[in-house]
Amino acid sequence: MGRWAIEPTGRERMFDRDEMIVSKTDTTGRITYANEPFLRLTGYAEDELLGAAHSLVRHPDMPRGVFRYLWTTVEAGHEVFAFVKNLAKCGDHYWVLAHVTPTFDATHAIVGYHSSRRCPDRSALARIEPLYAAMLEAERSCDADADSAARGLAVLDAEIAGLGMRYDEFIFSLLAKEAA
Repeated sequence: MGRWAIEPTGRERMFDRDEMIVSKTDTTGRITYANEPFLRLTGYAEDELLGAAHSLVRHPDMPRGVFRYLWTTVEAGHEVFAFVKNLAKCGDHYWVLAHVTPTFDATHAIVGYHSSRRCPDRSALARIEPLYAAMLEAERSCDADADSAARGLAVLDAEIAGLGMRYDEFIFSLLAKEAA
């Protein structure tokens, strides 16, 4: 089972395209708020999630490099969009398009993070899944955990650079295809 306490089942959970999954965390990634759709999809009760690390729902198919990019971006005070495969308490998975933003206090210090997630389009996932698989392959070829995220991120960077885009342009190009 590795580092995950929950064994993935391979079954996918779906949610309505009109639903919005929302959670908030403190600056260390501990959950401070979870809305009803988040509770329903994950299968956790609110008291199980509040205070828990948001990585509780991280699926083992998610490359560390994606999270390295996400955290680097929001910790610098910027928003980020990312496709994320999450793991429910029962081992089922669900895909989201996450929009993560820092939350600022009156002095403009970051005091937490807000994530709004919606159901991604299947055509976007068809492009993301092989990219994430290549990132995971690079990450798993590395002995040191500290280096694995960097190797995955290098695969992501090379893919996007090959397209002549920045990360946000790449993500938005996938969103434009789903809107068409």
